[in-house]
Amino acid sequence: MHDIRFIRENTAAFDAGLAKRGLAPASPELLAIDERSRAMTTEAQGLLARRNEASKAIGAAKARRDDPTDLMAEVAELKERLPQVEAEQKAVATDLTARLATIPNLPLADVPRGADEGDNLLVHERGTIRDLAFAPAEHDAIGPAIGLDFDTGVKLAGARFTLLRGAAARLHGALGQFMLARLTGTHGYEQVVPPLLVRDEAMFGTGQLPKFAEDLFRTTDGRWLIPTAEVSLTNIVRDSILREEELPLRFTALTACFRSEAGAAGRDTRGFIRQHQFEKAEMVSIVTPDASEAEHERMTQAAEDILTALDLPFRRMKLCTGDMGFSAARTYDLEVWLPGQARYREISSCSTCTDFQARRMNARYRPAGEKGTRFVHTLNGSGLAVGRTLVAVIETYQQEGGAVAVPEALQPFMGGLSVMEPTK
Repeated sequence: MHDIRFIRENTAAFDAGLAKRGLAPASPELLAIDERSRAMTTEAQGLLARRNEASKAIGAAKARRDDPTDLMAEVAELKERLPQVEAEQKAVATDLTARLATIPNLPLADVPRGADEGDNLLVHERGTIRDLAFAPAEHDAIGPAIGLDFDTGVKLAGARFTLLRGAAARLHGALGQFMLARLTGTHGYEQVVPPLLVRDEAMFGTGQLPKFAEDLFRTTDGRWLIPTAEVSLTNIVRDSILREEELPLRFTALTACFRSEAGAAGRDTRGFIRQHQFEKAEMVSIVTPDASEAEHERMTQAAEDILTALDLPFRRMKLCTGDMGFSAARTYDLEVWLPGQARYREISSCSTCTDFQARRMNARYRPAGEKGTRFVHTLNGSGLAVGRTLVAVIETYQQEGGAVAVPEALQPFMGGLSVMEPTK
C-alpha cells in the first residue's frame, strides 16, 4: 500500500516509479481524490466546531432570557448537514484507499527496466552442468517409472494434479525435510506450521487481494487456500507493534500451496512443473528498514545454499520491472538447470517488499528510545519449491536405463537409499 502523504510530497518520483513499471501516471487522479477528502474533513470539522459554538450560545441566550430560536434552527441544520458530510468524506476516503490498494510497489533504483523475462539481468551462475554420456530425458518421461503418476492425478482431480507414490513420494518428502533442516539449522529460521486457509485480511495484507482473486481458490465459507506460506507467515505480525530488539524475525514453513493458474493457460501442461497443488518451503523475514537490503541478500543466499548442497547448477537473475510481482520492490529469481529441457527454469523467487505489505497489514515497530512507531520491512522467498526441485533432481541425476541417483545430501533423509530404480 502506498502512503498518500508520500505521493503528495514526492509526486514526480511516484509517477516515475510507475512509469518504470510501464504504468501511466496515477498521482493526478489520486491527489484530486485526496484533496476532496481533506476538504470534506475540514468542512466537517468546521461544522462540528460551529455546532458546539452555537449550542453554547443557546445556553447563554436562555440564561439572558434572549430568544434562541435562530440559534436552535442553525444547530438543527448543522446536525442534519454534518452526518451527510461525514458520510461523503468516508466514501471518498474509502475510494482513495481502494485505488491505492491496486497500485503495485515501486521498484528500487537498481531494478532494470524491462517488459518481460527476456529483459532480466544475469547476476551469477553457480555449479557445473554435467556432460551426460547419453541423451537426457525430461522428467515426465523418467518419472512414471519411479512413482510420478500423472494419469491417476488427473483421474482423481483433473488437469495439473499429480499423484506421487513409491520412490518419487519418498524423494518428495525427503526434499521438503532437507530444506527445513537447512533453513532452521544452518540459516536460523524459526519453523512454523501455519493455517492453509486464511481470511480476506491476510490475502489483502500480502497483496493477493483485491487484484489477483482469480488466481486463488476460495472455499464456500469465504476463506482462501494459500497460494504460498508467505501469506500466513507475513501476517503473523499484522496489526502488531514490535519492539526493535525483537527484530529480525525469520520464519519458515513447508506447506501445500494452491494456485488456480488462471493466467497460465497453455503453459507447462505436461509434467510436474506447473501444478494447482504443490509444496514449497517458504522463508519470510520481518526487519527494520535499515536491515532489509542485507536481509535480501542473506535470504537469497540461503536458497542458493540448498541448491549448492544438492549439487544442482543454477543461476541468479535480477528481475526487470515487467517481470516483477505486485508487492515486490526487487526480486531475485534462482533458475535451476534442467538437462532434459536443456534450459534454466525458475525454482525460487526472493523479494524485498520494503514497507509496502507492512502498510497494508499495519505492521510496525517502535525504535529503541523513541515514542513513535515505524513500519517494518518484509521479505519473502522460496527455499525451495519442492516439486520443481524434484524435477531438477530427476533430470540431473538420471542414469542410462531409467534409474535416478539420490544426491548425497538427501540420502540420510531417504534411509540411506542411493539409487531409485525404475519399477516398470
